[in-house]
Amino acid sequence: MSWPSIHWVRRNSSGGADQAPVWLRITGLAVRAVFIACLLVITVLVSLPQNETIWTVYDTLGDLVRLILGFAVCIWIAVQFFRAPKDAHSYRTFIYFGLAAIPFALLCIYEIW
Repeated sequence: MSWPSIHWVRRNSSGGADQAPVWLRITGLAVRAVFIACLLVITVLVSLPQNETIWTVYDTLGDLVRLILGFAVCIWIAVQFFRAPKDAHSYRTFIYFGLAAIPFALLCIYEIW
């Protein structure tokens, strides 16, 4: 008895983003961009010092730690912003997730601001 060929696995898993229709790519990227931008705004607003100016960050250790962690998270979010999804399923997932998460993120931005 011989083992079945695994070439069908390679053939089905390759060419992911090319198989996605144009409307799915555009919509998925747009929803993803809006959601990531909302996350970036929320992170910046939460990581700012509690006092009025940025120069008072050294007054308390909590403000300094919050600013450093917020800066690191903002860098990570910015890197994720420029990484495109790799297959059609990822675009579809961002559309479904974005439809639920974007209104919640916008509500959080409104409340934080």
